[in-house]
Amino acid sequence: MNLNNPEATTQALDLLRSGQPFQWYVITLLALVVYVYFNEISKKNWKGVAAGLSLYMVHWFVEIVNALVQHFSGHALWTAPTGTAFLLLIGVGVELSLMFSIAGLVFSKLLPADPTVKILGVNNRLVFAIGNAAFFSIFEIFLVKTPAFVWVYPWWGAFPVFITVYIPFFVVSMFCYDWKPRTQATVIGSLFAVNAAAIIVFAGVLGWI
Repeated sequence: MNLNNPEATTQALDLLRSGQPFQWYVITLLALVVYVYFNEISKKNWKGVAAGLSLYMVHWFVEIVNALVQHFSGHALWTAPTGTAFLLLIGVGVELSLMFSIAGLVFSKLLPADPTVKILGVNNRLVFAIGNAAFFSIFEIFLVKTPAFVWVYPWWGAFPVFITVYIPFFVVSMFCYDWKPRTQATVIGSLFAVNAAAIIVFAGVLGWI
């Protein structure tokens, strides 16, 4: 098996859900996330809230899949072997997860009010989804130059991340912004149910992730 950094798997597994590296700033970050959502709720910005929660649910689904890849193959596609106060799953620390919890809401504020407006002949929601996905994928190139984030396989990089991770994140989020409330609730609720069931079974019962 050709790997860039197989030691990162062992390091991440040793850190996984350990309370040893905990830092109090996590509480502050959580409070800020709660403030962001309560502020938007007070403004009745339900579209923005839906955009935020839908991206967060896709984020958790992708991280669970990555953790299952680690269980079945021995190595995840990406890991976070150091630099976090609490490693939730093998590829994501609490700080990164809290950032993704508001990313969809934040980037929804860039969307034009009219969902039918086209940019260079392309639906503006799709343009912003692809643009945001590209930004995050390029930013990961910087992250993997630090010890805190590792692409384990040499074939896994910015382009695969762009296609399989960030496009789903932002396509769902940017389009969810305009869906009817019932559709928003159904999609977010269904993803939450799938993620919760997966965590209960794969982490709690089987101990795979």
